[in-house]
Amino acid sequence: MKKCVFAGSFDPFTKGHEEILKRACGIFDEVVLALCVNPEKKTMFTAEKRMEFLNAVAAKYQGVRTVYHEGMLVDLLKKEDTVYTVRGIRNARDYEYESEMDFFNVELKSDAVSVFIPCPVALSHVSSSAVRELLKFKMPVDEYVPEEIAALIKKEK
Repeated sequence: MKKCVFAGSFDPFTKGHEEILKRACGIFDEVVLALCVNPEKKTMFTAEKRMEFLNAVAAKYQGVRTVYHEGMLVDLLKKEDTVYTVRGIRNARDYEYESEMDFFNVELKSDAVSVFIPCPVALSHVSSSAVRELLKFKMPVDEYVPEEIAALIKKEK
């Protein structure tokens, strides 16, 4: 059975993230959708709210489990007894950044494998930071986040 970790801060989880999740489900038997907390990063949504978002989306997919994790990604890989991490790639900048992270992950866990999954072109402009910017100005985000998350965001207002 092949298992992977799809980790991020997911502030918030977008339709681009969901496309990567769908594709990971087609490759792996189990996908651990992990909310990884970076204490240096200022987020719009609390960790609790982001876990609520992840749980709402994960409920639609078989073989997807959500976890909360503080610490290094390689520690989560060890805890989950897998070597695979899935990373979504929207553009060359993402690839460059993720390649650098892969280098360090392999330095820390020699058998770590990063699986890069390209985002569909139609969603390559969607980012969590763009969604946060729209939300700051009270603009609709329904076309950029899964419907479950759009409903949860509207409920908060």
